[in-house]
Amino acid sequence: MQTVLVKKESLIRTVLIDTVLLAFMCLVPALSHVMALPLYKLNPMLLCLLAGMFLTTDRRNAFLLALLLPMVSAWITGMPTPLKELCMSAELVTVVSVFSLAEKKLLVFPSILAAIVLGKGVFYLLKALLLAPAVLIDTNLWLQMAVAVGASALFALLLKKNHRIG
Repeated sequence: MQTVLVKKESLIRTVLIDTVLLAFMCLVPALSHVMALPLYKLNPMLLCLLAGMFLTTDRRNAFLLALLLPMVSAWITGMPTPLKELCMSAELVTVVSVFSLAEKKLLVFPSILAAIVLGKGVFYLLKALLLAPAVLIDTNLWLQMAVAVGASALFALLLKKNHRIG
């Protein structure tokens, strides 16, 4: 009986975390306008995905978030466009997949950084194939790399402080 209660509490916690992350993702366009900052350039979907991966240990949930973040954002805000939504979902699923495989063999920082870089590669490949002749890279690559390195370092640090890694 106690196991069932623990699983139910864990499920409720996961649903609440996912709801908050999805709601935040939908608020990014409004926050960008209010703050007069292009927050989308900081890759908020990736950051929400990493937060979800940190706050819940269930990789199935991470895959679900990878699919839902772009989809819900598109439904609520109209952005991204359907083909770009597909590119973003593929990027985020790649991040979860690569990290899940790499974390077993590498330290967290190189695992998540490699996952993010490969995810970006998938995103740009699909964008080139599906959205050509649109502008391929519309966010500065240095900024994207800084976000990737910073997010990877923070993710690794948080996992270490939470004693979920050695």
